[in-house]
Amino acid sequence: MEQFKDYRNIHHMIRETVDRRGPHPAYQWFVAPGETESISWDTFYNEVIQAAKSFVSLGIGKNDKVSIVSYSRYQWVLADLALATIGAITVGIYHSLPAAECRYIIDHSDSVLVFAEDHVQLEKLLMVRKDLPEVKKIILFTGDPPADDDILDFSSFMALGKDVPDADILAMVDSVQPDDVAAIVYTSGTTGVPKGAMLTHDNLTFTAQSVERSVFWKEDDGVFLFLPLAHVFARTCVYTVLLSGCTMTFTRSLDTLAEDLKAAQPDWFPSVPRIYEKVYTKIVGTAETKGGMTWRIFKWAQKTALQMSYLKRHKLPEPFLFIIKYKLADRLVFQKIRAALGGRVRWCISGAAPLNPDIGKFFHGAGVLIVEGIGMTENTSFSNLNRYTDYRFGWVGPPGPGVEQKAAPDGEIMFRGRNVMKGYYKMPEKTAETITEDGWLMTGDLGEIDDDDFLRITGRKKEIIVTAGGKNIAPSRIEGIMITSRYINQISVLGDKRPYLTALITLNTETVEEYAQTSNIPYTLADDLMEHPEIVRLMESEIKQRNRQMASFETIKKIAIVPEFTVDNGMLTPTMKVKKSRAAECYRDRIDAMYES
Repeated sequence: MEQFKDYRNIHHMIRETVDRRGPHPAYQWFVAPGETESISWDTFYNEVIQAAKSFVSLGIGKNDKVSIVSYSRYQWVLADLALATIGAITVGIYHSLPAAECRYIIDHSDSVLVFAEDHVQLEKLLMVRKDLPEVKKIILFTGDPPADDDILDFSSFMALGKDVPDADILAMVDSVQPDDVAAIVYTSGTTGVPKGAMLTHDNLTFTAQSVERSVFWKEDDGVFLFLPLAHVFARTCVYTVLLSGCTMTFTRSLDTLAEDLKAAQPDWFPSVPRIYEKVYTKIVGTAETKGGMTWRIFKWAQKTALQMSYLKRHKLPEPFLFIIKYKLADRLVFQKIRAALGGRVRWCISGAAPLNPDIGKFFHGAGVLIVEGIGMTENTSFSNLNRYTDYRFGWVGPPGPGVEQKAAPDGEIMFRGRNVMKGYYKMPEKTAETITEDGWLMTGDLGEIDDDDFLRITGRKKEIIVTAGGKNIAPSRIEGIMITSRYINQISVLGDKRPYLTALITLNTETVEEYAQTSNIPYTLADDLMEHPEIVRLMESEIKQRNRQMASFETIKKIAIVPEFTVDNGMLTPTMKVKKSRAAECYRDRIDAMYES
């Protein structure tokens, strides 16, 4: 097994990178459209120490919990690493969660201090403040605080520790051990209440090393982050970049993602499949809407991209005439795709959900390799990853160095290694149900491992649909195929103990409205289109077309068009996963109606 450095704690890993990369840029963020500000590793380290002093001045010490309710930004990382420095524990909370769910996590985690991104998040916290008597203060990342002694702005917070001696902080650093908890990351809760996975300093420093040895990076690379830091996937990327010494740029928001990505010009970035799917459907939809020669050129270029992907994957020579054809397709189509991703992207990582292999092959042929991996909160969001020079679409690759994998007799995939959490906070029974006595983490994923140690996920144990006819069906693969329709926004496939499959779908409002306008379909509000016969026929046609890729028992026979699944209406987790049981309960009558005949 490969040798790993046994860092005592996260701060020691930071110190090593700072010593090596001191004057080079560590983090970068947008202060205006297209305009960034950056901070060097040296200055960043000084700010970590200063923030650590401020925590101490507020009485925060080892094992105290501090919640952060914010989207990703530099201050999030700064606060997190300052807490790790003194042995305190960071609890990330999705900025999209409603007040009641924020209250549950703050209360359950025993947090004594809370950071709020802005006044929007502050208002949520003030709604539940009376139910959080243990919270000493709230600190705003941006904006001026109200007239309240217990609410501070960030600059005031940073100034609190000016009189705390450096020696006090260094003594605290040396007391932090590898097995001490650095983060409690709450699962997004597709079923039941969220569980807080306790991740140790060793979990995080080991996983950073395992990821670093699995990815293709250069020390001066630029990495772009738009994933929420409450998600362990984003946190693991931060720690890996922290170890490697690359420069990380934060987007302003998801609304400015496309604009910021172009401006940042990253060499690589992590994402969830939904982003790649949206880019793909946007490209296809734009070409199809223009029609005529534009559509024909795109279809020809798309075929050319798939041919190039095939040649690359099988390491076959590129025929001379094909090279000429490819260069023309590159100039007409592929260059524009890469430009939309910043123009310098060598490769991307996709995780948190399955990526449709056809989308991966298209981007690959267009010059952007998307390597798929897998992880979960309970194993620090990393177990497997396709490599830059050894990859397969539809598979999540071999395990990272230092990670063991095996399949249980029923097909459940299990992992063991230093990336596996310490346990669930205040939930010993749930911990015992998830981690075996000899350290194997039971993932709930079903899959297959081949002779090259590559893993392919075939479904989730809890999500497998068993039809009335006895067919076992993994809905995720079907959903991945259906979502390639430019008119479909979200889908939840149903059919457990039923005679056939049905689905709840939501509309891609932008493209459906375009279709309605070009087809002279009258409507007042976008919601009117959900019930319009022409739109229903359009969606049925889209489903029927994609059913051709499935076995007969996997085809979707009927659909119901419903309003968009969101976090606010309780149908979506903050990680953009549909809460299937909640949706099925909410639309029970409509589902039953699809089976009445």
